[in-house]
Amino acid sequence: MEREVEIIRSVVYDFTGKTALITGGASGLGLATAKRIVESGGNVVIADYSDKLAEVAADIKKEFPNGNISYIKTNVTSEDDVKAAVEKAVTEYGELNMMVASAGIGGANNAIADESLDNWEKVNAVDYTGVMLADKYAIMQFRKQGKGGAIVNLASMFGLVAVPTNVAYSAAKGGVVNMTKAAGVAYAGEGIRVNCVCPGVINTPLVPEDQKQAYRDLHPMSRIGEDFEIASIIAFLLSDDSRFVTGAALPVDGGYTAA
Repeated sequence: MEREVEIIRSVVYDFTGKTALITGGASGLGLATAKRIVESGGNVVIADYSDKLAEVAADIKKEFPNGNISYIKTNVTSEDDVKAAVEKAVTEYGELNMMVASAGIGGANNAIADESLDNWEKVNAVDYTGVMLADKYAIMQFRKQGKGGAIVNLASMFGLVAVPTNVAYSAAKGGVVNMTKAAGVAYAGEGIRVNCVCPGVINTPLVPEDQKQAYRDLHPMSRIGEDFEIASIIAFLLSDDSRFVTGAALPVDGGYTAA
C-alpha cells in the first residue's frame, strides 16, 4: 500500500508520565494514535476485540523499545468490558489521563428504506454506544483523580454531513458529534476536555485499490488522508496545546465538508 504523502513530524508532544486508553487501538487510526503516544513517551493500553492484541503490542514494543504498551481484550458494547479496560489502565500505570474512543465499524451500505434493524443496532452499538461507554468510564475515573483529563472521540465527516447510502453509520457518527459537544460542555469546569475528530476517507488496507481514485475525487485536495495525519490531530487535542478546546468537532477531511 503506497502512501498518498510522506510521513512528517512537525510537532512532537511530550506525554511522558501520562496514560492513554485507546479503544480500537489494534488497527487503523487507533493503532496510529497508539504509536504516536508511545513514541511521545506516554503509556498506552489498547482495548480491542482483536485476537492479535499480543502481536500488535509486540510490534509496537519492537518499534519503540523504551515504550510502555499494554492491552486488554474489550468488547466496547459491553459496559463491564469498558469498565475493566479503564481499571486495567489504572492498575497498570497508576492513573488514566487520556481516552481515545476509536473503535468503530462501517456496517452495511443501506438507505433508510432498505435498512435492517440488525445492521442498525449493530453499527450503533459499536460506533455510538461504545463511544458513550468509553467516555463515561474515562470521565468517572478523571473525576475520581481530580486532575482533569482529555478525551478524543472518532466521528467522521459523515457525522457532519449525511451519507444517504449508509444511514446507520451516518446517524451513529452524527450522534458522536453531538454527544462530544454535550460532554465537553458538561465537564469543562472540571478540567475535563472532550473533543472529536471527523476524518475523511483514510488510506488503509480496508480501502480497495480500485476504489481509491473515486475516493480521491470526493476530496477537494484530490487525495485521501493518511492515518498519521489523523493521529497528529488527535495528539494535539490530547495535549496541553489544546487546553482551551472542548466540545469541538474538527473536520480532517481534505476540505470535503467545506465544499
